[in-house]
Amino acid sequence: LGRLKNKWEELKRALRGLIGPHLRFMLEQQLRHIDALTQLIAALDEEIELQIRPFDRPLERIRNIEGLGKRTTQEIIGVIGTDLSRVPTSSHLVSWTGVAPGNNESAWKRRSGRTTKRTPLLRSALIEAAHASARTKNTFLSRLYHRIAARRGSKRAIVAVAHYILVIIYHLLKEDQEYLVSSVDALRRTQT
Repeated sequence: LGRLKNKWEELKRALRGLIGPHLRFMLEQQLRHIDALTQLIAALDEEIELQIRPFDRPLERIRNIEGLGKRTTQEIIGVIGTDLSRVPTSSHLVSWTGVAPGNNESAWKRRSGRTTKRTPLLRSALIEAAHASARTKNTFLSRLYHRIAARRGSKRAIVAVAHYILVIIYHLLKEDQEYLVSSVDALRRTQT
């Protein structure tokens, strides 16, 4: 900035030559449009906060999972809801979401293990949360990611972490519990 102070008048003259009246008009229109969109986003955020207020307790419970932020938890609750009495097991929820590993095997030959694309909004939110939790330091989910990624690759590890996050969410909502890392380790031992 020190050298730029000496050239201030020179810079003004250079910009005056580049921006004509038409370009200035177009820039003003674009800035007005950006301001209008910013106001619209703020209004939508207020409406989301108002609509999601009855679900504050489940949201707080889920938000304690490493890698899940405010927007991601809102998306998850918005799709699956908080009443999981109609879902018999976590496997049903995981399969409905599309983060269960595929199992296409015939005559002892394993074919494609692709996951299904059932609920794209929830699936993308879980994958995003899995990426965030894989980047955390010294947490259960990051250790899970690194352990699976070493054997199976990073994409499969991300889907596995997303799967596990959804299993944790299922148990937190269904059993009305708080998220504790020790309870996740206990959950892991009961599932294996």
